[in-house]
Amino acid sequence: MASRDLVIGVIFLTQTVVGILGNFSLLYYYIFLSFTGCRLRPTDLIVKHLVAANSLSLLCKGVPQMMAAFGWNNFPGDFGCKLLFYLHRIGRGVSIGSTCLLSAFQAITISPQNARGTKLKRKALKYIDFSIFLCWTVYMLVNIICPIHVTGKRNNMSISMRKDLQYCSGTTNNKITQLLHAALLSFPDVLCLGIMVWASGHMVFILHRHRQRVQHIHSTNVSPGSSPESRATQSILVLVSTFVCFYSLSTICQVFIAVFDNPSWLLVNVSALISGCFPTACPFVLMNCNSCVSRFYLPWLRNTTSTKVITNA
Repeated sequence: MASRDLVIGVIFLTQTVVGILGNFSLLYYYIFLSFTGCRLRPTDLIVKHLVAANSLSLLCKGVPQMMAAFGWNNFPGDFGCKLLFYLHRIGRGVSIGSTCLLSAFQAITISPQNARGTKLKRKALKYIDFSIFLCWTVYMLVNIICPIHVTGKRNNMSISMRKDLQYCSGTTNNKITQLLHAALLSFPDVLCLGIMVWASGHMVFILHRHRQRVQHIHSTNVSPGSSPESRATQSILVLVSTFVCFYSLSTICQVFIAVFDNPSWLLVNVSALISGCFPTACPFVLMNCNSCVSRFYLPWLRNTTSTKVITNA
């Protein structure tokens, strides 16, 4: 095994383990609240699906990339490659859609509480479940065409007609068809990105106007961003900014991979690493901005630390 493969394998392993632990910890928190009868906020349902989509994306991309880096090139087969790419695309898409829903709903929540704003908020609450269901359905249907351009390493296709994607191979024929499929796959992503940009701009405007009003009404000792709504809005803005950053870099890398018949080893692995950055960072951004999650895990961390101290003594 080459040293570069060992290094990239360790990086993929670290990223996948950290991301899965973070997403599963957040998912366990919400499952625990559901079983104990606690009332969840409307945004918590969106976050649960966002975490599930992140986990699916990491498992279907990070694990096979790590195995390929460590030399397990015969895994998976042709069907396994198509299934993993399909599930990864669904997870990635639902992650985008859930982040979009989260930002849009928060933008509606902090809008001025006039008659129009109240009516819009009630409608948003009513259609949250349907929006999440629609998000999963759309990406499951749109990404059906994704496995067409992916084959297993042991496929009998000519070497000149396929490109190396580490644990799988991609076809290089019918580039016009591939570009049309790529445009179809990108349309829901671009739509969600546009909604996120609008929602983020709206939230920044509302927070800025709120800050100006508070500064006029209260003394300088009062923090304009201390309300729960402001903290939630700021956390979602951080989440959206993180997503846009990693999504833009990932899209650029994927365009280069699609254009080149033989993309380099570095380009393929960097693209895979960048695509896993948002699913890995997302739960920690949410936990950092949600004090309830920190209070939930703090007693467990204290007990674990105390047990280790007693054992070492």
